[in-house]
Amino acid sequence: MPLRRDWTGWLFVLLTVAAIVAVLYSSSHTGAGKHGMLPHPVAPPADIIPEVAPMELAPVTVADAKAQNGEIPLVTKGFVAARPFVYAGSGDGRARARDCLAAAMLYEAGDDSKGQQAVGQVIINRARHPAFPKSICGVVFQGSDRTTGCQFTFTCDGALNRRYSDAAWARSQANAEMMLSGTTYPAVGLATHYHTDWVRPYWSDSLEKIAIVDTHLFFRWPGFWGTPGAFRGAVSGNDGGIAKMAALSPAHALAVGVEPPTALAGVDANAAVGDAKVIAGAGEATGRDTIYVALDRRAAPESFVTTALRLCGNKPYCKFMGWTNPGLKPDSDAMSDMQRSAMTFSYLRDDKAGFEKALWNCSEYKRDDTRQCMKR
Repeated sequence: MPLRRDWTGWLFVLLTVAAIVAVLYSSSHTGAGKHGMLPHPVAPPADIIPEVAPMELAPVTVADAKAQNGEIPLVTKGFVAARPFVYAGSGDGRARARDCLAAAMLYEAGDDSKGQQAVGQVIINRARHPAFPKSICGVVFQGSDRTTGCQFTFTCDGALNRRYSDAAWARSQANAEMMLSGTTYPAVGLATHYHTDWVRPYWSDSLEKIAIVDTHLFFRWPGFWGTPGAFRGAVSGNDGGIAKMAALSPAHALAVGVEPPTALAGVDANAAVGDAKVIAGAGEATGRDTIYVALDRRAAPESFVTTALRLCGNKPYCKFMGWTNPGLKPDSDAMSDMQRSAMTFSYLRDDKAGFEKALWNCSEYKRDDTRQCMKR
């Protein structure tokens, strides 16, 4: 009689092998989640404002962070540039917003104009988004009262005790002023988050990577909260004082009741522009000035904004006009048509009318935003 085979034993062996294979397959794909393609982030509900996660980093090596960041797919679908932003306020509130933005741009990106504008765009995007504070300084210093959990690490790691050069600070102020006056940095779109490619924040897997600028990666929320419709919030036009900015910014020092810094960071305006002539406006001995300046042709055109702000100071009304051709700078309030057409840069502030505007001669200095060009 033939031997009876024990199929039950063989079935057990087969099931065991299948289970082992499944575990190995799962493990390999779990590893891919760390070192390979990551699952697509899940969009937060459109009717619930998403929570802003703190900047906590995963404990990975620089090499692993770079590898993992490189494997996050770049999402280009639905990419749009941010709308121009114009700060609603003027005077001291605007000066505090400018200096908060300038500090973030400088301490986050260094003395690099492209990187600074990318950082500045993210901060403005955040201020417009309902998940974040509704002021420029509020966004920059969110969470800075804690040793961990601040959104921008320079605000809570002691970096503000380190000083950049006066020229670097002046350049960052000029870049900040431009971004508060309508300049955009389209390359980062509607990004609300970023980090360098050698670290791995825990939040990065829950967002969509939409842009790469040098070593920085830029992210937005998936779904509604990363679309233009989410960026409609009103931004304060009167930023308050920040104590941590007092040693760097006179506007903040005065607001928090401490002595302003004696040596102001920033290029000395008179040294930067050479000959400057200030003429009191008709009918007013003080407080209403017209300033005629010979500008340095070698200087960056953005620096003209900083020069104007420093010479105008806190005056409620100030008109600033500059020429890179010193031979055509007028010596009085009388100006010929030739002198007017040769003007390089102008700045006008009128707090009473709620008006502030900087314009360039675009035949001399091309501007990406034609609204910054003088009319001819």
